[in-house]
Amino acid sequence: MQSNCTLWNTPMEQDAIANHHQQQTQDALADLYAMRQTQAKRFHKKNPIHPFDDASSLSFFSEKNDCSLILFASSSKKRPSAITFARTFDYKLFDMLEFYLDTESFRSISQFKTKKVPVGTRPLMVFSGTAFESTVPTPFTMARSMLIDFFCGEVTDKIDVEGLQHVVVVTADEPTQGSGDPNDPASKPVLHLRCYLIRTKRSGQRLPRVELEEHGPRMDFRLGRVQEPDENLLKEALRKPKTSEERTKKNISTDIMGDKIGRIHTGKLDLSELQTRKMKGLKRERDPHLLDDHEDDEGGVFVEEEEPKRKRKTTKV
Repeated sequence: MQSNCTLWNTPMEQDAIANHHQQQTQDALADLYAMRQTQAKRFHKKNPIHPFDDASSLSFFSEKNDCSLILFASSSKKRPSAITFARTFDYKLFDMLEFYLDTESFRSISQFKTKKVPVGTRPLMVFSGTAFESTVPTPFTMARSMLIDFFCGEVTDKIDVEGLQHVVVVTADEPTQGSGDPNDPASKPVLHLRCYLIRTKRSGQRLPRVELEEHGPRMDFRLGRVQEPDENLLKEALRKPKTSEERTKKNISTDIMGDKIGRIHTGKLDLSELQTRKMKGLKRERDPHLLDDHEDDEGGVFVEEEEPKRKRKTTKV
């Protein structure tokens, strides 16, 4: 999926309690935008949409802004301080998940008087809790996938270690048995999202001492409504396209000079039948008696060549 994301707000109820929830939700959305502002767009105009009833507006904004991840904040008496994560594929709604923000425990980045993380740096991510370890799709595994998509940034095969300056830790409380209605958000485990600065200090050894300092934001969520991806759309999204790259051929490689090297596997060779080059000097005498008579002191064998007989010349009288 693409890494761009869009953040906007929806109309909220206007009263004393609603204003408090509205301000906290706005601050939470602003902090999330600040952590991804290099690859995100933020809209301040209020949009009267209900994505779980009609998602056409999300598809329109996804295509218009060329983004695959959408966050929007809403608040109502039934669902106060809700931040909805929605993903799209091919500008079609893929899946959605609601995060209900706990406004009492929320702390924004501005409330932490620490050094701020440079814009565009990529965080380390840690997920702790048995809820994230499920082998079947659950709302918690979907939340983990969405948060990874939100913080991952551009895909690269190399990264500078000096750029790893902060870590995002997401902890899920252990589920309790007999917690009531499973569809009730209050009965679900709470997700704790914390962001820390990574500080390295001298330890007197080769490896430095690593310390974590809370950076913000501090958010606690409960998971709400979920919309699973369509089966056909999921199959299309997981399909790997054919590339123009040549497939690697077995036993064929290229060296640093660009020459192609091939490896051939053969069976065991019988060297006794190997045909070698014949030379006169390597021929042995066939008569075994001569070999015995002409051995030198060192055990060598030599052959004496007979001088050719000359024919006598005869004269006729």
